[in-house]
Parts: sequence; C-alpha cells; structure tokens
Amino acid sequence: MALQDIAPSAALVLALIVFLWLDLKFFARGREPELREAAVWSIGWLVVSLLAALAVLATRGGEDAVLYTTVYLIERSLSLDNLFVFILLFSYFGIPEEHRARPLFWGIVAALVLRGLAILGGVALIEALHAVIYLLGVALLVLAYRIFRGVEDNVDPDRNLMVRAVRRVFPVTGEHHGGEWLVRKDDRLHATPLFLCLAAIVFADLAFAIDSIPAAFAITREPFLIWMGNVFALLGLRALFVLVEALIERFRYLDETIALALALVGVKLLVEDLYAVGPVPSLVVLAALFTGGIVASLLADRRDPDSAAKRAERAERTTS
Repeated sequence: MALQDIAPSAALVLALIVFLWLDLKFFARGREPELREAAVWSIGWLVVSLLAALAVLATRGGEDAVLYTTVYLIERSLSLDNLFVFILLFSYFGIPEEHRARPLFWGIVAALVLRGLAILGGVALIEALHAVIYLLGVALLVLAYRIFRGVEDNVDPDRNLMVRAVRRVFPVTGEHHGGEWLVRKDDRLHATPLFLCLAAIVFADLAFAIDSIPAAFAITREPFLIWMGNVFALLGLRALFVLVEALIERFRYLDETIALALALVGVKLLVEDLYAVGPVPSLVVLAALFTGGIVASLLADRRDPDSAAKRAERAERTTS
C-alpha cells in the first residue's frame, strides 16, 4: 500500500467501525425489522456511500472519485447475490427472524476482512504476472454464467467445507437455544444451527471475495479504492437483506442484469491491452445497464397477474 493511502485507510477503518456500530445499535435491535424501516436505512446507506465519492474527489481528484463510484456500484450489485445466498442459508438452517441479525453482522465483518486480503493478494499477483488479468477475465465470464443460471444451483450447505469442518469438531444440536452459538450438553460443547449457519456464511464470503474482487480489478488496480468500494458496498446489508427478501419476486431480471454486467467487465479485462475503456464510460454503461434491468423487472411485474395477486394478498395481510 502506498504511503499516501495510510492516513485515508486509517480514517476508513475508523469510519467502518462507527458505521457498523450504528447499524448494530440502532437498526431494529432485538426485534424483527419493518419493511419501511429497512427501505429508509437502505436509502440512507446508499446516500452515505455516494457522498463518500466527494471525499475521494477532494483528496484524490475527479478520476479516482469516478473509479470509486464504479467499483461501489459493481460490488453493491454483487452483494445482492450474497443476500440471496444468505436467504437460502437462513431457510435451510431454519434460523428464526429474531436470530438473524448476529450472523449477518459477523458475516459482513468476515466479508470485509476476506476481501481486504483478496485485494492485497490480487494486486501483488497482477504486478508480478500481468497475464493473470486474462485468467481473471475468463473467471468473470464463468461467474456471469453461474449467476445467470441462478444461485439456487450453486448452494448446497451439506457440501460446505466449513460446515463439514464444524461438524467434525462439534456435535450439533437440533434446537436454537435462544440464539447461542455453542451450548454445553453432557459435559461437551455442541454447535447450534446458528453457528453452522455462520460457518456457511463465512465460507460463502470467501467464495464471493474470490469472485467479486476480479470485477473491481477491471476498473482499477488501486487497493485503497477497491477496498473502499467494498466497505461501502457491504455496509447496510442487514437493512438491504430485509428489503431484498420482501422484493425478491419483483426484481425478476436482477440475476440476468448482474450476469451481463460481469460479462462486460470480464470482456473489458480481456481487451484492456488492446483498447482501454475509461472510468466515465464504464460508470455510464453500468448505471444504464442496472437502470434498464430494474425498469424491465418492474414492467414485467406489473404485467404478471400472479404478481399482482400476491401483492394484493400481502397488502391485505398487512392491513388486517
């Protein structure tokens, strides 16, 4: 890491600690969050993340501010796939709503650490061997195909290495025991389903770190900007989780949009030695792509009579 990045990195770590504390302390603490509350918090984190570009603009210049914003948009979109996997894991392990906040929080912390290590390792590897960028480009195309198929085909907690490792060390209880990670039974520690779920989330974070960081390398090789984009992309995931869980049926083309964005980024990596795409065009194309995906999803949802019936049913349950 360059010397000029040490002070900003320290400030970013401090801001991260404060933001995580605020999220854990004030967002639906000890209760099930409401949809409106989750929407307000999600919009608030989005505004904070975009305002962070102004700090980059003031300290590093306009080009780096655009690079940060582009990395943030890519990583934020990929964080949605994290949430889809988390939803599946919570359902698989039968985690009650009131116990989901803690594994989500520690999953976010683990993701930030793992992505930081992946960024440092990736930058060092690219500097030592330039041809690695072509491997990363191909990896992004493969990831785009996997996402296009859907996360349901790629998640099997029973095959999760970390879950299997936990089961080798601890016997597992069938009860949740009030949200405890570990409980003592018959003079031996037992893992609860909540602890198994956390292990699965951490392993998923590792896979997502390996998958998502190459996408940022297509935009910039600056470790500070990549990690900053990841920090703000992962903030507020607890609120976004609630929002995504409620709206997952409406944004039906989200996977296809993310897959197309990753495919474009992968192609950008593969051709960058022949034709370099600037940060501003990259940002404009990605923003237009995600806007188009969201609009197409909303239009398709309005034309789907089954979706309208489901929304009416949810509204009736809410008012009753």
